[in-house]
Amino acid sequence: MSSASVSPHGFGAARGRGYRPDQVDAYAAALSHDRDAAWERAARLTVLTREMEEEAARLREAVTRLAPQAYETLGEGARRLFQLAQEEAAAVREGARQEAQRLAEEAQERAHGVRDAAQAHADTVRADADERARQCLLAARAEADEIRVSARREVKERRGEALGALREVRRRTSATLAEQAKELAERWEEAERAESERVDAAAAREAERVALAEQALSEAKRAFGEAEESGRRCQEEARARAAEILAEARLREERIARETEQVLRAHGERWDDVQAQMDFVRSSLTALTGSTQGE
Repeated sequence: MSSASVSPHGFGAARGRGYRPDQVDAYAAALSHDRDAAWERAARLTVLTREMEEEAARLREAVTRLAPQAYETLGEGARRLFQLAQEEAAAVREGARQEAQRLAEEAQERAHGVRDAAQAHADTVRADADERARQCLLAARAEADEIRVSARREVKERRGEALGALREVRRRTSATLAEQAKELAERWEEAERAESERVDAAAAREAERVALAEQALSEAKRAFGEAEESGRRCQEEARARAAEILAEARLREERIARETEQVLRAHGERWDDVQAQMDFVRSSLTALTGSTQGE
């Protein structure tokens, strides 16, 4: 379908996309408006027919409730006039009934016609919409196929680019790993050299510490010997001093014993003198007491 083709309903066709959506929407909106207007007219005619039928029934009922009018008292002309009026009323009533029936039939026919026209328009619009949907579906499928093909092509291209980038990354990674391995080996050698130097320095410090410890041990042994000799001399001096103190104590004890013995001897002599004096005093008192009793 070319872009210059036109549908039977006046739609301009778009290239590869079916009819123009704005024209189809406008035509469908116009059909919907005409259908609604036809349904509204049919509804009004139906209501009018029902109202006329109800009015006719009400008039017939009112006429049947009227009492028959007697015109025997009137003249021949009046009776003929009344008969003409009745005939004319019957003719008018029959004409009104026929007119109402005709209007009802016309309204029903018009309603059926409007409904059929609306159904036909709806079928046409639905067919156009189905055709448009089919065209859109075909166009969408074609576009999807194109997108899928282009996507596959792009995926293949990007896969090739990704593989190239991956190879480049692998090459750079291998070079980086080699450089890092070389740098790590150099650092390892440097660390081993530093560790060896540190071990040698530690061994030298340890040897120096051992020498200092041995020197300190010899000095401690010498100091211990000197202290032991000094202790022995102090012990001998203490023993000699203790012997001297003990001898002095013994001499002092002997002197104190002699002095104590002298004091005790002196006290004994004084005690004897005191005892003799007490005996003399006692005898004197006895003598005095006895002479007093004799008198």
